[in-house]
Amino acid sequence: MRVLGIDPGTVMTGYGVVEGSANVRLVDCGTLRFSSRVPIERRLWSIFEGICGLIESHQPDEVAIEEPFVGINVRSAFMIGRAQAVAVLAAARSGLPTAYYSPAEVKRQVSGYGRSDKDQVRTMVMLELGARDNTLGTDATDALAIALCHIQRKAALERLGGGEL
Repeated sequence: MRVLGIDPGTVMTGYGVVEGSANVRLVDCGTLRFSSRVPIERRLWSIFEGICGLIESHQPDEVAIEEPFVGINVRSAFMIGRAQAVAVLAAARSGLPTAYYSPAEVKRQVSGYGRSDKDQVRTMVMLELGARDNTLGTDATDALAIALCHIQRKAALERLGGGEL
């Protein structure tokens, strides 16, 4: 199974493509970057086009997207929600099944602790994928964590009797 993980944002949207089930391998990852000076509607369109391009070039079987975290900055959560909606539309346009995970779910699945910091998640992602590239940004490693979370959750459900996510 090939999964496209997306860490949505209106200035930086991380993406990660992984493949496999028992032995997962890194296919591609990176960050779509946009200037905060560009009007939001143009950035959202660019996110949509970028994700559609990733879907077209990598042909994932499913998409996993992180849900916005509403903490102190509600405005920021709304902006991330806009980017998430655009990612959902890109996946829907291609007819791909889409799963949604909270940041705590991703951290718990990947690192074993729902309140892990970004460095702990990054370390676990790199270990799981056997990656040695220390230049990957946090948006890319977060997206890889989202994709890994999806693959691991799906494999666990299959072992338990084929339940749905």
